Amino acid sequence: MIYYTKVLKGGRGLAKTLLERAPSVSLDWDLRQKSRFETTDSNACPVGVVIARGQVLRGQDVLVGEDGSFLKVLAKDQLVLRITFCAEHGSPFDLTRAAYHLGNRHVPIELKQAYLQIEPDHVLASMLENMHLIVQEIAAPFEPETGAYSEESKDAHAHDHKHHGHQAHG
Repeated sequence: MIYYTKVLKGGRGLAKTLLERAPSVSLDWDLRQKSRFETTDSNACPVGVVIARGQVLRGQDVLVGEDGSFLKVLAKDQLVLRITFCAEHGSPFDLTRAAYHLGNRHVPIELKQAYLQIEPDHVLASMLENMHLIVQEIAAPFEPETGAYSEESKDAHAHDHKHHGHQAHG
């Protein structure tokens, strides 16, 4: 079994041909949050993942094995509630309001311009429908926000500063 211990966010810096040849693993959100697990890749080979605790895998990330091999991470379709507003009776602000209420409940939430997604929960679905939002259960990849204090956010923040010329003031 090959163990994968390093994460390249979004496969950054890798040639497209390397990525095309690499096997993949299709993982749901629950598994992509774990730091240690075993699974089977697209070539039916057993693989182990051992990454830093608190690190989250995203669809399109690439894992690097102890032997130098690459493994693409795919966000597996899973049941989610997709929340949209009714154009006839609402506005995009209704989604902002819903995100606020879901955030107050510490619900993992995927934020998109046209919709929100959360894991299925009939109580929350009822609350959202009472807010005159459209709630549909569908199968789709789930990529929720990780929070402002997560390692992922720190990486994105550092990346933004590096490429936009921001400097720390002090």
